[in-house]
Amino acid sequence: MRFRWREFRPDKITEPEYRHILLLLFWPVYGLAFLFVERLYTVDVYTPIHCALDDKIPFCEYFLIPYMFWFVYLIGTLVYTFFLDIGSFRRLMWFIIITNTATILIYLLFPTCQELRPAEFPRDNFMTRLVESFYGFDTNTNVCPSIHVSTTIGVMAAAWHSERLGTTRWRIAYAAAGLLICASTLFLRQHSVIDAAAAAALSLPVYFICFCGRKSGKSKKRRTDADSDSSI
Repeated sequence: MRFRWREFRPDKITEPEYRHILLLLFWPVYGLAFLFVERLYTVDVYTPIHCALDDKIPFCEYFLIPYMFWFVYLIGTLVYTFFLDIGSFRRLMWFIIITNTATILIYLLFPTCQELRPAEFPRDNFMTRLVESFYGFDTNTNVCPSIHVSTTIGVMAAAWHSERLGTTRWRIAYAAAGLLICASTLFLRQHSVIDAAAAAALSLPVYFICFCGRKSGKSKKRRTDADSDSSI
């Protein structure tokens, strides 16, 4: 289903074909909640997250590219599905609402941090200077589970279950980009393997709730076509 924006009026926002707009209200609420746990809510003790596998993953500054591409990956898919695939937009938004809300609560109840960032960079180049600036902006607290990883899983799932993006070519593209984004959190030393695993564990049941519990656009279309054929 497409968003018929030319026919939209504010008084129609509660109608089924426009109600998905209300899901956008989650973002300012989430933004304030994340700002609170990141900048305003401080505790005396943060639990460092670390495992032996983390020490075997080398730092690579070039993974800043897929790490930052996450914003295009997420926002681009949300905008596309908002206008052209409302069903996928709803499923993706509910996935994000559930996982991100759960993650914020975990951050409040179990404050974590990582101490994986290199004391000094192994190389001095343009990319390492960008990473250094990025480190100065992004804190090393509230890391487990990784929101970067959980939202990436949600975007991949939305694309794979989308009628428009569910082609083989787009599935491969989304999977490749998603894997690079998840890997970037480790190679940039932003997250531990444990953070990524925790995000995947959180995402799995929500995936079944949001995507497997409902018929996809393709399934509905096939069912409609089959009903039409049987009626003939």
